[in-house]
Amino acid sequence: MTLLDASPVTSVTADERATRLTEAGTAWGERIAADVANGQLTYRVRGTGEGSVASTITAGKHSFRVDEPAALAGDDIAASPVEFALGALISCQIVVYRLYAQALGIRVDEIDVKAEGDLDARRLFGIEKSVRAGFTAVRLDVTITGPETDARYRELRAAVDAHCPVLDLFANATPVSVSVAKA
Repeated sequence: MTLLDASPVTSVTADERATRLTEAGTAWGERIAADVANGQLTYRVRGTGEGSVASTITAGKHSFRVDEPAALAGDDIAASPVEFALGALISCQIVVYRLYAQALGIRVDEIDVKAEGDLDARRLFGIEKSVRAGFTAVRLDVTITGPETDARYRELRAAVDAHCPVLDLFANATPVSVSVAKA
């Protein structure tokens, strides 16, 4: 499946969402209670270079393209890696907001998340070694609609901040090992 062939997202009611979230949380809780090792997940994703600097990424049964704009040597056929990184952060935030809203009994009617990331391209192009290669700052703007008080939504935000895996990737150093082999 590619982004162009993607099926539309199925519409669900608030009750259907609540049921799915509760069932998933219960099932994972039971699995992990039976054996803590069941909570250890490994994700495997593969990428193949195409065109100027584009990639086709395969994750399970899904595939998508990543590219750069022409100004960064790309063909501009897809979002850039850093845009996908921000997209991963946004989508993880939405998942975890919904999960913890359900767990805490906090009603969220709609959620909209916007992200901005500042990147200094001087490091990318080998111009300045003293600046960071990645984002120097990321700003998230989360808008929630629903009947709860501001205090309840702050409680929800605290839970999300403590449990969002992709936010953790952005906020904390993660050990990465790299190997390169000639085929």
